[in-house]
Amino acid sequence: MESTQHPEAGGAPPADGHRSSVVLHINGVTHTLTVDHRTTVLDLLRERLGLTGAKKGCDHGQCGACTVLVDGRRANSCLLPAVAQDGCRLTTVEGLAEGERLHPLQQAFLERDALQCGYCTPGQICSAVGVLTEVADGFPSHVTAPTADSGTPVELTDDEIRERMSGNLCRCGAYPRIVEAVRDAALQAGGQEAAR
Repeated sequence: MESTQHPEAGGAPPADGHRSSVVLHINGVTHTLTVDHRTTVLDLLRERLGLTGAKKGCDHGQCGACTVLVDGRRANSCLLPAVAQDGCRLTTVEGLAEGERLHPLQQAFLERDALQCGYCTPGQICSAVGVLTEVADGFPSHVTAPTADSGTPVELTDDEIRERMSGNLCRCGAYPRIVEAVRDAALQAGGQEAAR
């Protein structure tokens, strides 16, 4: 795993009462950084590391454009203090593909034309990755049947997809295609599991 240090211009400021040193594992690369306590993960990714896939939409955790994965779970990076993520593994949309091979959700979004302007798309895709993990791990949603067995995979119906993706807004209204793309990727993942 590659490791990098990111000094500020003129050298890294030392940790003090307003800054702390953190180690973040982002897209498989370990970064040791000194961050201001007010810095969010979103600002750190975009402004210091040049990872601009996560977008600043509302900056209040309401639109989902900034969604990333933190230790495999989806989170709004605009609400996360970077200093509180010390030691965490973060995955952005840039870290989903394997070389030139797109992640199945990225491929499904392309094939289903599940985007228009594309601004929300990185957050939608990261959120969808989280959704597939949640349903595989048996996490219920508001629309999951109360009789569903706890801890067993949840059936990923269109209603489940819509409910679970409801925190990611698309101003262009590409929702029907987004649901189709998530369903396609889930079916592909299910087929891969069955083939094992």
